[in-house]
Amino acid sequence: METALMLGIPGTTLLLVAVGGYELVQKKRGKRSGTPLAGTYVDEVTALFHGTKRMELEHRDSTSMMRDEEADGAPAHGVDLDRGKIVLRREEPR
Repeated sequence: METALMLGIPGTTLLLVAVGGYELVQKKRGKRSGTPLAGTYVDEVTALFHGTKRMELEHRDSTSMMRDEEADGAPAHGVDLDRGKIVLRREEPR
């Protein structure tokens, strides 16, 4: 039992390096995209020991699910940055 625990950490480290190397080769060939498995593993192990990392991962997940809407910003029409002019149009009440 002690031997399994003693070799567990170096074994998982070597496995992580091997998986990371494989993913790097696949990414260079253009066959793989998205979040690497090795990066996810390192994030989860770090979150196990640091509570703030867990909060960061949850925040990242929640912001990735939010959608961006173009209507949230300033209107695109009427703004000319090259000439430095803004045209405002008044809407007539109905």
